[in-house]
Amino acid sequence: MVVQAQEGRLTTSRTRVLVATAVPAERDAVARALSGPGREMRLPGVTLHRADEPCDLLAAGVGPALAASSVSAALTVAALSGDPYALVVSTGIAGGFAPDAPVGSLVLADEITAADLGAETADGFLPVTELGFGTVTHRPPESLVRETAAATGALTGVVLTVSTVTGTAARAAALRALHPRALAEAMEGFGVAEAAAAHGVPVLEIRAVSNPVGPRDRDAWRIGAALAALTTAFGKLTPVLESWNPHDR
Repeated sequence: MVVQAQEGRLTTSRTRVLVATAVPAERDAVARALSGPGREMRLPGVTLHRADEPCDLLAAGVGPALAASSVSAALTVAALSGDPYALVVSTGIAGGFAPDAPVGSLVLADEITAADLGAETADGFLPVTELGFGTVTHRPPESLVRETAAATGALTGVVLTVSTVTGTAARAAALRALHPRALAEAMEGFGVAEAAAAHGVPVLEIRAVSNPVGPRDRDAWRIGAALAALTTAFGKLTPVLESWNPHDR
């Protein structure tokens, strides 16, 4: 069934959560952990999948800009309908920094950081904050990070957002030198977090590692296993989301 976005309230749940992935395969992996047949709601440029309370699912697109745009559209529609989201979750597969985040592991962000938003100088990379404007890091609610880690067994650390996926050992080493606590890199988390922050909504990022960060070796990718890990993770995470108090930040 297709539901058009209209005026009036949407179905209310105790804690409404928007789950944003990059691509439909990731969205579907999350949906497999939820019950219910699901519905679709067409938003400007994107389609929202209402798989089950408390989660609505959105394949927001690849990269921080498109992810931010799509998530902002969903948040705006929900707010204007009178039933806003209490939380946004950025999720999907990711590259993991070896040996700390091996293929198949789950990584949970206590910091969501834009790794390449800034300027190259003769003295090295400067984040945009050192240029005098903007932000490069968002921090999810500490209580929710703790509860999520306990429920899923995820490793906790920094998840980097990059606009260009790392393809060399030198670049991987450079990222770790700049961000020693980094466990994974993906392409959407910071964009999702920027959209959430603009709407005053907290954000969480959890990733399943499908490949090591470094030289591109498709034979080493385990996308199917990572998607399965994502399904398992959300099976454990959904009760946490249902019971989480959005005012406990």
